[in-house]
Amino acid sequence: MKLIDAHCHIFPDKIAQKASQAIGDFYDIPMYSPAASLALLESGAKIGTDLFMVSSAATIPEQVHSINDFISSQCRRHRQFFGLAAMHYQIPDIEEELDRAVALGLHGVKFHNDFQRYDIDEAGAMDMYRAIAKRGLPVLFHMGDDHRKHTTAAQLKHVMEEVPDLKVIAAHFGGYRAWDETFILPKSENLRFDTSSTLWTIDYDLAHRIIDHFGVDKFFFGTDFPMWNPEEEMERFKKLALSAEEEDMIFHRNFEEFFGLF
Repeated sequence: MKLIDAHCHIFPDKIAQKASQAIGDFYDIPMYSPAASLALLESGAKIGTDLFMVSSAATIPEQVHSINDFISSQCRRHRQFFGLAAMHYQIPDIEEELDRAVALGLHGVKFHNDFQRYDIDEAGAMDMYRAIAKRGLPVLFHMGDDHRKHTTAAQLKHVMEEVPDLKVIAAHFGGYRAWDETFILPKSENLRFDTSSTLWTIDYDLAHRIIDHFGVDKFFFGTDFPMWNPEEEMERFKKLALSAEEEDMIFHRNFEEFFGLF
């Protein structure tokens, strides 16, 4: 079985434990692991993960350049890593930094707007999305929350209307703890979802309805490391009782097709 984990977070070793704790404090959920690269590789080995899509969001504009340097350095060091860039619409050199991210070998852009503290469809962010779309880079959005309202399905729908050529991965079945709202998103060839931070608490009937509505070909497997034990996440995924072909699609084929890895 080939397996790609499409949602992982890593930080430099010296802050990996602190960063993991901060995430846990925000969500009031105990973290499985420090968010360090070697810890990710070791945990993923328990379920046979072949490739990890790694990222870290820039909570303030000043973090963008250093995060991109770090993620790219880890991808060079660990061949199993597939990196996404950080970005913030308030940096002064968006176009230049996107070009630099591509040159660094990064494959898309990660946003966590609840940490970045601006709405997904902030007017000032639209030119940034257009610049990202122009380069053919997908974006991975954290979606949904019961803490803040920066990442709603309605806001993402607005972004996709304003920038229709933007490729989007809507994390957490399209809306962490707001899964009923996912159905307002468009059935678009530019929209994908991941399974991370969902199956521990979602009603499985609702999970099946979301998959059936958008299509099994639109989903990637993800663990949201460092939040969850990967073995437990795999057990939760298996409880969906999908066919072997559907599992194979979600485990790697959909991701490979979306990112052109054939």
